Amino acid sequence: MYQLPQASRGSRGKPIVNLLPLQEGERISAMLSIKEFEEGKFVFMATSMGTVKKTSLALFSRPRASGIIAVALDEGDKLVGVAITDGSKDILLFTTGGKAIRFVEEEVRPMGREAAGVRGVKLSDEQRVNALIVAEQGYILTASQNGFGKLTPLEDFPKHGRGGQGVIALQITDRNGGMVGALQVSVDDEIMLMSQNGVLVRTPVKDISVVGRNTQGVRLIRLEEGDLLSGLERIDGLAGDAEAGEADGGDSGTADQASDPTDDVPATDT
Repeated sequence: MYQLPQASRGSRGKPIVNLLPLQEGERISAMLSIKEFEEGKFVFMATSMGTVKKTSLALFSRPRASGIIAVALDEGDKLVGVAITDGSKDILLFTTGGKAIRFVEEEVRPMGREAAGVRGVKLSDEQRVNALIVAEQGYILTASQNGFGKLTPLEDFPKHGRGGQGVIALQITDRNGGMVGALQVSVDDEIMLMSQNGVLVRTPVKDISVVGRNTQGVRLIRLEEGDLLSGLERIDGLAGDAEAGEADGGDSGTADQASDPTDDVPATDT
């Protein structure tokens, strides 16, 4: 990490190709912070086409300058999420179609680095996986392209066998657009919302409504016409940040719980 430049939030940063030997067309899609390559720990991976795989963390302990293979990908597929597990967790996969599947990690056997993995979720032609979550305590935050989202209790997501179609996690409507992603959060966390036009808003999780899976949610961020939400990340709140943001003239990013009559519209689950 010491090789990464430290800079202000407005700076452009250093091109990643100056730090890592990426091939033409290759992009960074996930990062893990590792201090020790412990035995009994695994790297769990998910791809956009619904494939999952877990590999012993120890098999990544001897990297090469040119990089090492982590997963074999089919043409058109890409890695969308990675996480460290202990082999006994529940796994959740989320799709652009607003679906989610939850299954026990034991259903995925450990594989070598060059293996392709197994099916984690069954997708329709239009859907792609866009989030991987290793279940812990807390809520699941889902967000859509048009800036709407919600918190849902983890227990609202039932366990099913690996490879199914999953259940509704967020209603996909003309108002919402497709699902951008999902995070596991607690009420003490904050989230960062980023749009395609480079707008960034920071919002306390406690200001977001808690509702069931089969709803549309509320407005998380107001977007300009033509702009779309492109990503979201969980952050740890730091003391004094709110005051600093106000002094700097920044947007506090509080989620809009105002009176849009369609904010929390239930529908029939499938």
